[in-house]
Amino acid sequence: MADIIQLLPDHVANQIAAGEVVQRPASVVKELVENAVDAGSTVIQLIIKGAGKTLIQVVDNGKGMSERDMLLSVQRHATSKIRTAEDLFQLHTKGFRGEALASIAAIAHLEISTREEDNEVGIQLKIEGSTINDPKPIACEKGTSIAVKNLFFNIPARRNFLKSDTVELRHIIDEFHRIALAHPDIHFDFFHNNSELFKLPPSNLRQRIVNVFGGKTNEKLVPIKEDTDVVKINGFISKPAFTKKTRGQQFFFVNNRFVKNSYLHHAVSSAFEGLLKPGHHPGYFIFLEVDPSSIDINIHPTKTEVKFDEDQAMYAILRSTVKHSLGQFNVAPVLDFDRDSNLDTPYSYKTKLPKQPGVEVDADFNPFKEEGKGGVRVASKPYLKADRVEASWESLYVSVDSSENFKTVSIESESTANELFTEEETDISPTTYQLHKKYIVTTIKSGMVIINQHRAHQRVLYEQYLKNITVDTGSSQQLLFPLTLEFSTTEMELLKTIKDSLERTGFVFSEMTENEVQLSGMPLNVSESEVGGIIDQLLADLQQEIPESSLSQSDVLAKAMCRTLAVKSGAHLNTAAQESLVNNLFATKEPMVSPFQKPIFITMSLEELDKRFL
Repeated sequence: MADIIQLLPDHVANQIAAGEVVQRPASVVKELVENAVDAGSTVIQLIIKGAGKTLIQVVDNGKGMSERDMLLSVQRHATSKIRTAEDLFQLHTKGFRGEALASIAAIAHLEISTREEDNEVGIQLKIEGSTINDPKPIACEKGTSIAVKNLFFNIPARRNFLKSDTVELRHIIDEFHRIALAHPDIHFDFFHNNSELFKLPPSNLRQRIVNVFGGKTNEKLVPIKEDTDVVKINGFISKPAFTKKTRGQQFFFVNNRFVKNSYLHHAVSSAFEGLLKPGHHPGYFIFLEVDPSSIDINIHPTKTEVKFDEDQAMYAILRSTVKHSLGQFNVAPVLDFDRDSNLDTPYSYKTKLPKQPGVEVDADFNPFKEEGKGGVRVASKPYLKADRVEASWESLYVSVDSSENFKTVSIESESTANELFTEEETDISPTTYQLHKKYIVTTIKSGMVIINQHRAHQRVLYEQYLKNITVDTGSSQQLLFPLTLEFSTTEMELLKTIKDSLERTGFVFSEMTENEVQLSGMPLNVSESEVGGIIDQLLADLQQEIPESSLSQSDVLAKAMCRTLAVKSGAHLNTAAQESLVNNLFATKEPMVSPFQKPIFITMSLEELDKRFL
């Protein structure tokens, strides 16, 4: 029998290894920028073209590499931070070159230019599909510039699996945020298709957060700080009043490395218990400093998941730290034991009962009865309980019966008014009934129909918005004063791509700046107080997937709009609203299922009801 197992050629093994390390352009950005950080750089530039599919270039002013280091950095199993197996559990850096460069070189055109400070001339190395050319001298600045061109050029199947440019750019920006927040002392520049997205000068942590997410973020932050033997905690959390329905601004850093940990996230969420609106999530920027030997960061290939030795202690410390900060800065309600002594009851009045105040009314007062000279009314005598006189208010209307002007006046009797409504109209019963503020029950010839009001409204709005986006222009209501909304750079880039579609649904944009949008109009069924939350939810839904074709993008936008604006379960609908929703539902093209392929209604025949009573 022939042998089955055989060794792979080096170029094939490199491509397979690259598939594990390089999942998308954001993976390359993460490796190159982290390498630039560990090179001791103070200025790092990230240049992207075509959402990273065409070009990813990272330029730094770090210490550069020698010719030997540059050649070794593109070899497999070459690294700068591991010498023995024990070093895996004592990682203090992100890695100075090596590790990933060999995998990147196997699936892209790689170009490295570097110069050390002591050398007058730099070195350039070009690699095309694992083929290493001879290094050449080049004139360049101190530091290193690495350019990755035509990612996955030799693996078309992997390239076809990449998402749209908008989605890939969002992943790149997410990785850039994580590194920029972890190193506020480094200057970062980010360019995409020759336009500047971020310019982050060196600053403290609070200012770096404001520079990344917009100027109004400053008022939303609450500082937290705690030093223990187990962990040192510092950073910021968002005030409960500024929480969003999305999970965008949630960052955990362990030893300046971004990580994801659902256990610690639950600790922060539990600290906000009772302070958040339903469906809202807290934002936080929390830095944890622990002993590197007490954590394991190698349980995931991207090192974004960690395991702590003392996870229960970490949970308790983090939760109490967040709760303490919320109370310390008067964000959470607290009991105030300091009372004002002036509000206490005097000791001499301790045994006395409160006296009921009396109300005195002058029953003889008549503004039309007594008048003095010159038409000035003379005040009547003060009211005394002893000589109370019955009020003769009937005298005011004595002259009405004798007046000639009122002889022909006829007063409509109550019975005549009741005759305006016929007996048939008053006996009409409603054709719909709302059950538990969730379902609408209506009758048909063969039995009855039970309709899910939320899904029914989703179907109605979906077809309405899809028609407005693709064919018509939606109606909008003009605002008396323009509404200003603030968004991050990432959200603004996405908002620009869907601006035309939003305008066809009824939104009117009067002005768009770098981080702010002014709305002068909105769809008819949207209130001004809901606009901010609606657009936030729209952007969150659209960030998950933006198709290339305009028709598919219109479908995603219409689904996001109907999901946000549809009447929710638990909302009360009057009879007119119920009947309108039922009529509009059965006027749609597909009344059976919602836009998300969920059933909208069920029917129950009279025969099924009769069987229930057998």
